[in-house]
Amino acid sequence: VCPPYTALATVNRELEGTNLVLGAQDLFWADHGAYTGEISAPMLKDVGAAYVIVGHSERRTHQQENDQLIAKKLAAAFFSALTPILCVGEQLSDRERGRAEAVVQKQLEEDLNRLDANQVRQLVIAYEPIWAIGSGRSAEVADATHMAKTIRHLVENKFGLEAANWVRILYGGSVTRANGDEFLNQTDIDGALVGGASLKAEDFAAIIKAAAS
Repeated sequence: VCPPYTALATVNRELEGTNLVLGAQDLFWADHGAYTGEISAPMLKDVGAAYVIVGHSERRTHQQENDQLIAKKLAAAFFSALTPILCVGEQLSDRERGRAEAVVQKQLEEDLNRLDANQVRQLVIAYEPIWAIGSGRSAEVADATHMAKTIRHLVENKFGLEAANWVRILYGGSVTRANGDEFLNQTDIDGALVGGASLKAEDFAAIIKAAAS
């Protein structure tokens, strides 16, 4: 569960004694220094976080985060023993021009260039087509599955078969109670990164139950 920074401590207390795990929505790339207003990986560890989202499409788009910065954030997360959830995905124009795979491949090659195979096997990668975020329009299941296979193949080529087998690949992008089980039933998709539907308890519970079954 990845709430805003201001809710991390409160949510962490609520999660005590459960099998739910706390994550943050972002982190800063340096673990200390004169960076007023930034939240570092050690700060997130102090408040109880175990996971952190890195490279979310909204940050790539609105904060102009590039892959070099994202690579630094991934390294910072692992340095402080946080598990990163790396988001990758294409714009609608990329998909319409047949460039979706090329875009995701370039993102992964640059994002992962500071990591080793042991770190990558612990990684979570969320395929999150930018055009599907908050739009109510999800990717076709076949397209999401194909991209998950592509991501795993890229990981295998760069880091070996063991890393590819262990890395967890999620789908994110307008996952709802209506389509969640369809994505979760695909062999090559290990889970879902849920955005808007997580703000509605009934809908989120239905997706969680689909995952559990």
